[in-house]
Amino acid sequence: MKTEARVFWFIAIFFLVMSPTYWFITGEIIGSVALAFTCLLGVMIAAFLQYEARHFDARPEDRKDGTIAEGAGVYGFFPPKSIWPFWCALVVTVIFLGPSVEQWWISVLGFGLGIWAASGWVLEYYRGDYQH
Repeated sequence: MKTEARVFWFIAIFFLVMSPTYWFITGEIIGSVALAFTCLLGVMIAAFLQYEARHFDARPEDRKDGTIAEGAGVYGFFPPKSIWPFWCALVVTVIFLGPSVEQWWISVLGFGLGIWAASGWVLEYYRGDYQH
């Protein structure tokens, strides 16, 4: 986590420098405020990561003697194939089609289909070829 903390400290320092620079160049206060808040967000994340790095054992990428093999492990389960992301994308398209053509019933239909598509995606491993 020390590496990630350093990255966010760099981000915070960069935006700390860029906030007044932006104001001097453009004279725009809103952009400067946005850059200052971005600096504060970087400080928050960096401080959190720095704090957490003290309470955890060093990961292989944080140690100088760490090897690539130490970082190997289970990365998760990835499905071989699934049609449900397609249906979910189609449902989102139908939901956003309603307001664009000013026919709200299309969005209501899309939400109904969305329940079906999301349920299918969540429950796809309870039936069929890949059931657990």
